[in-house]
Amino acid sequence: MTSPLTRRTFLNHLGTTSLGLMAGGPAFAESSLSFADSSAWKKHGELFRHHGEPANAWVQNFTSTVEPLEKDRWRIWTSISGPKGVAKNIGYHEGEVGGEWKRTMAVCTPGEPDKSAALAIGGLPEGWEPVQGVLLKLKNGRTRLYFWSHGKGAVRYLAADSDDGRAFKVLNASSPCLYHTSDRCVGGEAAVEIGLTKLANRKAKPAKGEAPAPAHLITNDATNVYQLPDGSFELYTVTLFSVPKDDPRYAANDNIPGLVRVIERLTSEDGLTWTNRKRVISPDAQDPQDLQFYYLSVTHTDKGRIGLLGHYRLGAQTMDIEACFSKDGITWERPLRKPWIPRDAPGTTAGSYLLHAPHAMVRRDGLWHLFYTGGNFAHNHSEKHGPAEVRAVMLATCEAPWK
Repeated sequence: MTSPLTRRTFLNHLGTTSLGLMAGGPAFAESSLSFADSSAWKKHGELFRHHGEPANAWVQNFTSTVEPLEKDRWRIWTSISGPKGVAKNIGYHEGEVGGEWKRTMAVCTPGEPDKSAALAIGGLPEGWEPVQGVLLKLKNGRTRLYFWSHGKGAVRYLAADSDDGRAFKVLNASSPCLYHTSDRCVGGEAAVEIGLTKLANRKAKPAKGEAPAPAHLITNDATNVYQLPDGSFELYTVTLFSVPKDDPRYAANDNIPGLVRVIERLTSEDGLTWTNRKRVISPDAQDPQDLQFYYLSVTHTDKGRIGLLGHYRLGAQTMDIEACFSKDGITWERPLRKPWIPRDAPGTTAGSYLLHAPHAMVRRDGLWHLFYTGGNFAHNHSEKHGPAEVRAVMLATCEAPWK
């Protein structure tokens, strides 16, 4: 079992942190995989937006699983979120491209899951709200649902298992897979170990039955989990470290000024206890100084791991999907370094400002399907295209995205 990072091992792990010299694989090596140009993708526009309760909410399939169903139908796992005060929840939309989509939302309870519901999550403490779900069909025959849960000072990444794919029971509410930096169990000493000097004075306040968060499990959000052929698991998550105001990466207009987003990978034998934390993608000398990485979605193929990387420009407050590639999940090649799926013109669709990737792409009927979430507003909410901030689930397809 790998021990948690210490301050010294973190600095060695990070490498030189001045702009353009950060760790994250070879910056100038020629890629071993050739990606198709963005023009190879056929965009199908918006599939659906949020309708109904809660009011003023957004729908997203960010980090979430897509399942092919019979007769050209799909089940797109989604979550509901929105401005402050809008309740979060997980569910799915079923339908076909160009047709109607039916929404099913989870019934969440602190006790046993409600087995009369089409989708239920039990063992979720009262007031905790799930978002950004990842559904996995495990090799042991069970189904697992990972998600971030928000509520009462607890912001953490949980796992829930099910025998029938409908009624899930949370396994680890008090000892989660990951802790968000704002979770009550995160203290300053552990935060400083992973480079979050901005949180040095934070006091951990665990509830009864909880322990302070270990440094190696403190992350931001935007997390994807995959089970590998040998039955073990890998996890990719966005993590943060602090920079001072005189650092060129400091962006006063960001929603978390002074924090830099990078991608890290952890592994696990059971998908519950996570170790071997490694930084795998960071900005380097070929990138603009305001570039950060917001998420990494991975599609496992016979060529290797194809990554959809959240290409976040702090100056413009835009989010794009960048293609990347890895043979081992640790060393990642970024041959394009630009948007792979172009955003739409302002006012045409919701996908004009922010693009968020799903859990993975899906190959069906000779086409690769990329269902993604588009937003029409700046990440810091300073601007929007249209009278209101909206999100929509969208689709692009491609015959041959890479060679």
